[in-house]
Amino acid sequence: MSALTHVAHLARRFAGSLSSAPPPAADDTWATSFMTEAEAELWHRLSNADRRHAVAVARRFAERRPAASREEMAAACLHDVGKLEAGLGTFGRVVATIVGPRTARLRTYHDHEEIGARWLEERASSPVTVALVRRQGPAAADLEWSDDL
Repeated sequence: MSALTHVAHLARRFAGSLSSAPPPAADDTWATSFMTEAEAELWHRLSNADRRHAVAVARRFAERRPAASREEMAAACLHDVGKLEAGLGTFGRVVATIVGPRTARLRTYHDHEEIGARWLEERASSPVTVALVRRQGPAAADLEWSDDL
């Protein structure tokens, strides 16, 4: 991703995070249809903004990868779940993105993929889901592309 594309991506994410509106119920139902009960519990801990973003990413992922498995779709929906560990709000995430992993809390934010993957492992998620949240496996490039909103 070029620097300009990255800045545009971050600006769109920031603008979308300013609304506290939940995702439409149909989107929430669609997303959780790919998840185990334990995964859905994590999903419901995400902020409204994070769930709206995750649905948008998962829909792009499904368009790019029409034969995606249930496990891959669960990963697309839960790709940012590890960000919960850092406990940062919108402005804290902006700071973390700009300054990088300079403190323990900011490192936690930057390590969200590994943290989310560990949480999913602890909840007996499919190895396919866990690997894709880590951005590994055959669908990793498609998830990366889909997350570039």
